[in-house]
Amino acid sequence: MLVKQISVFLENKSGRLAEVTGILGDNNIDISALSIADTTDFGILRLIVNKPEDAERVLKDNGFTVSCTNVIAIAVVDKPGGLSAALKALDKAAIGIEYMYAFVGKTTNEALVILRVEEPDKAITELNKNDIRVLTAETVYGL
Repeated sequence: MLVKQISVFLENKSGRLAEVTGILGDNNIDISALSIADTTDFGILRLIVNKPEDAERVLKDNGFTVSCTNVIAIAVVDKPGGLSAALKALDKAAIGIEYMYAFVGKTTNEALVILRVEEPDKAITELNKNDIRVLTAETVYGL
């Protein structure tokens, strides 16, 4: 139930983000979700793509510093309060969230949320116990 996320270290320099997305596009790698966190000197681009192993390889081959991390993807109803049940379940189980980002599904009324948590296996168990839909990697890569 874990999803592979690609993280790319980027210098804050004009064109670097365009270069990454160009390389992925040239290699038929589709981006489903992304998040970028930056400081004055650098940024971390986090990506969910349809072919994470290929993305990691081609970006490294093009000189980028890349890592692959396991994250959890969940689906929540896309309405006010839809995310609350999932976060309450994790809080009740004392599972800390390192970071998260979300995007709205293309054909559903769900928001898809990517979570990086301290204890992923425990988190998946708790989310399932609370009827939160945890998505498989295959489902996420197919978005």
